[in-house]
Amino acid sequence: MARDRVLRSCLFRPPAEDRGWQPPLDVYAAKDGWLLKADLAGIRPDEVTVSLCGRNVTLRGHRHDWALEEGCCHYRMEIAYSSFERSVELPADPGNAQIETDYRDGMLLIRIRRGNPTS
Repeated sequence: MARDRVLRSCLFRPPAEDRGWQPPLDVYAAKDGWLLKADLAGIRPDEVTVSLCGRNVTLRGHRHDWALEEGCCHYRMEIAYSSFERSVELPADPGNAQIETDYRDGMLLIRIRRGNPTS
């Protein structure tokens, strides 16, 4: 996707207390690397960053609350509206991996295709 923001930097790591909620994440082994599926309902794909640092894949973003209709006030709130960060360690270093993303029905799909090991 052209609007994807994929980072390959290990420099920015917010403190643990600033990471907010963590979306559920599935990791699949694929013949050419890995496929990750993140449950990001209500989040625009252009508000998510994906970074790869060694074996660690990290997603960062923010889910904003919005009113369904004017004058509406909450009675019960169970959905987390805040910044999020979720990291997962891959079973092996992907080397110079290619990262592709797709967003379908509230799920962010992240395909990491293995490259050559970095020297």
